[in-house]
Amino acid sequence: MRTAEQVREIVRLFEEEYPLADCTLDYRKDYELLFSVRLAAQCTDERVNQITPALFARFPTLEDFAAADVTEVEEYVHSCGFYRAKARDIVACAQVLLEKHGGKVPGTMEELTALPGVGRKTANLILGDIFKVPGSVVVDTHMIRLANRMGLVDGLKEPVKIEAALREILPPDKSSDFCHRIVLHGRAVCDARKPDCENCCVKHLCQTFSG
Repeated sequence: MRTAEQVREIVRLFEEEYPLADCTLDYRKDYELLFSVRLAAQCTDERVNQITPALFARFPTLEDFAAADVTEVEEYVHSCGFYRAKARDIVACAQVLLEKHGGKVPGTMEELTALPGVGRKTANLILGDIFKVPGSVVVDTHMIRLANRMGLVDGLKEPVKIEAALREILPPDKSSDFCHRIVLHGRAVCDARKPDCENCCVKHLCQTFSG
């Protein structure tokens, strides 16, 4: 495990290396981010951003999504993979948002995870990006890989355990942005197959760097 001082330094260096810590999914409305995150499961953000303009143009309001034919939504999201389940969840989620939340995306973990197709990863992203809730920690494949490699956690694979462990050590006001920076670093430098350790801004703080 890294010390508290090392964790603070990793956070600081990532802030310098990746000053823009925005979500890489394109959206204009809160529910559009919610739906885009659902589409991004087992799919790249780049692919999702390619198909959502047409999807959101065809169904411009939450009411349009709630009334949509699931098979038509499937046609728009087909290239994202698992398209049947994703289309079904998006339509059902729109209906629940209208029926139970007045057409607004709710702002608590309990309410979010009760929505169709929404788990803790999605809920934490919404809480961090939309509601700016301190301590929001998104655990995706990049976070699982990098948190273990760097030594922010030791041998943890279960997202819920990693989330809890990171919440204990990350500055609450920086945790959401840190998660976005982890994604950027995982794509650009510390990928799954061959991490580019020589060009890593935190290699001197990384538990697995042997150079």
